[in-house]
Parts: sequence; C-alpha cells; structure tokens
Amino acid sequence: MATVVLTTDNFEQTVSSPGITLVDFWAEWCGPCRTFGPIYERASEKHTDIVFGKVDTDAQQSLAGAFNIRSIPTLMIARDGIVVYAEPGAIPGPALEELISKARELDMDEVRKQIAAAGSKH
Repeated sequence: MATVVLTTDNFEQTVSSPGITLVDFWAEWCGPCRTFGPIYERASEKHTDIVFGKVDTDAQQSLAGAFNIRSIPTLMIARDGIVVYAEPGAIPGPALEELISKARELDMDEVRKQIAAAGSKH
C-alpha cells in the first residue's frame, strides 16, 4: 500500500480508524526527512495491513501545531485511535520494523486500562 497524504480533512478519520496507523510528519526541505522517506515507503509496501500516512508540515501547519511538532521528521504511531508512540528523528529500517512489531503486540485492552487509571489520578 502506498502512503496516504494526510490533511486536516482526512487526518482524524484515518488515525481514529481501527488498526495501526503510522504518521510521518515531514517537509520537503528537510534532509533527515528525505533520508527517512524511502525507508518509510519500503515499510508501507511490506506492511499492507497498516495505514502509512504523511503530513507535510509546511502545507499542514495546523496539524503540525496540534501535535506540537517541533522537530522533523517525527513518527507517530496510533493503534485503534490511541497514539502509542511519537518521537522525532529519522529511524533506520530495522528500528522501524521493531516499532511496527511492538505496535502489533500491544494489548490494547491493557493500554486502555492504563489510560483510564492515569486519568483517574488527575
């Protein structure tokens, strides 16, 4: 599956859908983004059951602002509408594969319990 261009129009629906969604916040002028881009694209071709989205931070400044993106590339992983990972920096292929495996292995019922428990403490 090719990557999906994410905008303010389709972001929420895409990320909140069941399953795993990866989001690459990037910009054309960014050297590390250009290094990470082909790695991300190869992963999208390998993992056809996962949605791979890209947010051009220059074109979608409101989305970048909403997620407090201060450094690019930033990779965000959501599963079943819950953000389970968000870190800046270009990631090598093997590290991206490991992150995808960890996202697949998550017990989402446990994640929801932890979120609920954290929310009740505040």
